[in-house]
Amino acid sequence: MFRTLRKPVLYVLIALALVAIGYWNLLPQRFIDDPAGNAQTDNAIDAYATNVKTIQYRADGKVQYEMTAERLDHVQATDVTLVSKPDMLAYRGTDLPWHVRSARAEVAPKGTQAELIDDVRVERTDEKGRPIVMTTTRMTVFPDKNYAQTEQAVKIEAANSVTTAKGMKAYLNDGRMLLLSNVRGQHEVR
Repeated sequence: MFRTLRKPVLYVLIALALVAIGYWNLLPQRFIDDPAGNAQTDNAIDAYATNVKTIQYRADGKVQYEMTAERLDHVQATDVTLVSKPDMLAYRGTDLPWHVRSARAEVAPKGTQAELIDDVRVERTDEKGRPIVMTTTRMTVFPDKNYAQTEQAVKIEAANSVTTAKGMKAYLNDGRMLLLSNVRGQHEVR
């Protein structure tokens, strides 16, 4: 009797051993805790929105800013928001807004800092109807401090003048800009 059961029992034990080895090599946890990072990357998007329009109001009821964007992607690991084609009207309590656009942007957690990237364009018309247009490839904005800066080449077109520089610090409350180096200006007298 044992001889007749020995072969089937031996085959079952071998089959169980093979199944156990196969399962051990293909554990689902190995894919979750993948040390190479193949299963999940640090840039995993946990939320997104398309065709976004946001309006923020000040405490006095005036519009602080209006923003539209093609897409927002929130990166879970860093809490950074990636913005495609942001377009913002920043009123800051006035009737004459700053119009800020870029190809994309990266917004830090809690909106403390925004990095405008590629085709950055900032424009405004003053009380006398004179346009001011500022262009650069990259600009960092600190909304709570009303401050912006760039280390890239910047071009400022205002009234009858064109000014270029490498690097700029803009103090938005004062309406003051500090151009850092290689400043060149051209003014047309009428």
